[in-house]
Amino acid sequence: MKILAIETATEACSAALLVDDNVTTRSEVAPRQHTSLILPMVDSLLQEAAIEVAGLDAIAFGQGPGAFTGVRIAIGVVQGLAFAHDIPVIPVSSMAALAQQQAEKHANIAVAIDARMQEIYWGLFHRDNDGIMQLSGKEVVCAPESIELPAGADWFGVGSGWQTYSDILAQRCDGRLTGYEGERFPLAADVLAIAKQRFLQGATSSVLEAAPVYLRNKVIN
Repeated sequence: MKILAIETATEACSAALLVDDNVTTRSEVAPRQHTSLILPMVDSLLQEAAIEVAGLDAIAFGQGPGAFTGVRIAIGVVQGLAFAHDIPVIPVSSMAALAQQQAEKHANIAVAIDARMQEIYWGLFHRDNDGIMQLSGKEVVCAPESIELPAGADWFGVGSGWQTYSDILAQRCDGRLTGYEGERFPLAADVLAIAKQRFLQGATSSVLEAAPVYLRNKVIN
């Protein structure tokens, strides 16, 4: 099994490569530099593994939500790589990938990504029996004061929204939250963890179906 994953929806730019059970990664937090970073990262991973693009079984990518330009970069790279070699793709929510980072530590994750304009991208995730985070309800963009409250207790918050709006979100989740980490971004390695399960389930798509998720019509970087 050979799967390449990329994630560029937020400030972090990253790529990861799965070859059988071995995962190698490249990542850098570098806002507005993703265009110059992502292809060298991909080339480096493929060269290290001595694999050609045509030898990949699938390409996974973080489809957003996130910065408009960042999400479009991922779509563009995936289309360029997959179309030429007729490689199936696996779109993965960038919010699900962020939740997946905490899958070994926490069963219930409240993801909040700073969406600018006094709003956040908000989603609630539960860990399934295979250790993969699954969305509960819908991913939304909203004011931090208007979040859908998680049911029950033992929730852990992750994402830049928790750093920007920590007081508001913590107050809204009073009694439900065990803690949070604000300085976290979705990474390709976590996209890969979700994509591997979907690949084994046969849940791949044609590159012609690759599409971004913005959650709102008005988007900014």
